[in-house]
Order: sequence, then structure tokens, then C-alpha cells
Amino acid sequence: MDLRRAMATLRDERDGAALYEALAAVEREPRLAEVYRRLAEVERRHAQVWSTRIADAGGRVPAYRPSLRTRLLIGLAGRFGPGFVLPSITGVERADAGRYAPEDRALAADEASHARVLSQVTAATGGLSGAVLAQLEGRHRAIGGNALRAAVLGANDGLVSNLSLVMGVAGAELSGRAIIITGFAGLLAGAISMALGEWLSVQSARELYQHQLRTEAAEIRDIPEEEARELVLIYQARGLPEDQARALAAQIMSDEARALDTLAREELGIVPGELGGSAWEAAGASFLLFALGAVVPVVPFLFLDGTPAVLASLAMSAVGLFAVGAGITLFTARPVAASGLRQVIFGLAAAAVTYTIGRLIGVNLEG
Repeated sequence: MDLRRAMATLRDERDGAALYEALAAVEREPRLAEVYRRLAEVERRHAQVWSTRIADAGGRVPAYRPSLRTRLLIGLAGRFGPGFVLPSITGVERADAGRYAPEDRALAADEASHARVLSQVTAATGGLSGAVLAQLEGRHRAIGGNALRAAVLGANDGLVSNLSLVMGVAGAELSGRAIIITGFAGLLAGAISMALGEWLSVQSARELYQHQLRTEAAEIRDIPEEEARELVLIYQARGLPEDQARALAAQIMSDEARALDTLAREELGIVPGELGGSAWEAAGASFLLFALGAVVPVVPFLFLDGTPAVLASLAMSAVGLFAVGAGITLFTARPVAASGLRQVIFGLAAAAVTYTIGRLIGVNLEG
């Protein structure tokens, strides 16, 4: 047995158990909290399997200490709720299902089941009602494509683009004042562009959702039998027996408002009370996140000039790029150091290219 691989898998299983226990502790809906506790129990069983294998192979089972990624996710879940971190956990669960050897099909099946539970593709939770399944699905989709991912990538866009801009101007050997003006102009231009794009995206989505909801409401009024049949099929696909699916569908269709809410979630993937969130909030968040990253390479030029300012800007940006790379590991489960260093290399490489181009342009203009 490969002890190094076994140790890594044991750590992942322990992290999974700790994370699901934390989600259960902050989840307000008792039945959802029970789902997380059941997932934690499975992860603990997996961890015990790997602990036994390591001990049988002569290895020493280490004391458990949560990884940085797990601690970050637990902290974010405690601050913003489980729904904020579920998409990144779901992606890792899907990847974990493929890491097991053929003889570990039972463990792989458990991991695949976790991914299905979290993404609500099937009723793998075993015994949850259709209403709770709809609630789970709604919570996942309310995240709007993963706000956490958008936050990390938004800050990354601002940092990399403005670092490249500032280095290009610095390469042309313009004055520190010109670099500051250029840097803040790039910050504002990029942040406004990002905010406008986000506003248009969210507002367009809201208008589309509103149109779909009006259409669905009309169908519930005009052809309720057809809509009931759709609900029956949905719940059968989720694993409910036909008689239970029919009874649940009939109960839901007896209340028009509840029917619209449920069909919007189950059939259209829309959370009626949210419709993708506020366009203005999305625009404001996009502006702030881009600006947060973009200001990093400009700050040193407020206090320094010449080569010291350039070096300080590169150093601060490298720290920011590493932090972005570390944030990306929340979705990929890669080692923090590898992901952070990769981000630093790519970001500084882009800055080197623009600095060189700026230098060449400056020399030619002077000549």
C-alpha cells in the first residue's frame, strides 16, 4: 500500500467529517442538519477504514488537525451559512469519487452519493420529503453560481489587470505621479466595467426569471393536471415510489402559491423570492472586489518612487496573488502552496511582459 497516498486520503476523510459536523452545527433547518450529520458519520467510517489500513501496513496514524482549507470553509459557513460553501464542497466530492482503486468501490460509491446529495440530482439522502428536497435545491441555486468563487476571481481580475497596467507604465519610466494617476484610472475603469457587466447580467437574468414565473403561473391555472404530472415525474426521478410521488404532487398542487414556488424550484431552477439576487448588490460587490485587488499594486507608489516603488509593488502583488491562489484551493482542494505559487508565477509573468513592452515603448519615444 502507498502510505503517502493513504495518509492524504485519511486527512481528506477527517476533514470531510469535521466540515459536515460544522455545517450541521450552523444549519437552522433540523432535517438538513441531520443530512450533514449523516454525511459526517460516513466520512468518519471512511477515516476509520484508512486508519486501520495504515496501522496494518506499519504506519503511524497521526493526530488530526484540520487543514487550512477546512478551517476556512468552516469559518465561512459559520459567518454566511452552509449554502455559501456548498458548491465548492460538491465539486470536491465529485472528484473524490474517482480517486479510489477498483477494490474500493464501496468507498467510491459513498463519495459519489455525497455529491448527488449536495447537488440534489437524486434522493440519496434516503427518506427526505419532496418539500425538503426542494428546499435543498433552492439553497444551492440561491448562491447564484457560487458567490465565494466570484469573490476570489473578482479580486484576482483587479489585481492582475492593474498590476500589468502599472508595470507597463513604470517600464516606460513615467513619473510616480503619472503611475498613480494611471493606476487609479485603471482601477476605476475596470471596476466600473465589471460592475456594469454584473448589473446587466443579473438584471437580464431577473427579467428572464420573471417571465418564466408568469408563464408557469399561467400553466398552473390553465393546465394543472399537466403540471401535477410533471411534479410526479420529478419526484419519481428523485427516488420516490409512484404512489408517494402522486400524493405529494396532489398536496402541493392544492395550493396555487405553493405549487408555483415548488415548480419554479424543481422545474425551472428558480428561487422565486430571490430571482438571482439584487442587480445593484451584485454590481456593488463586483466593483468593490475588483477595486480591492486593483489597489494593491498602486499603494507603494503613494509612498515610494522609482525602483523601490516598483519592487514594493511587485512584492505586495505577489502576496496578494498568493492569497488568491490559496483562495482558489477552496474549490479545487489542491495544496495551498502549489496553487498560491502558480498564481504568483502567472501574475508576475504578465507584469514582466507589460513592463518590458512599456520599457521598449518608452525608449523608442525618447529616441
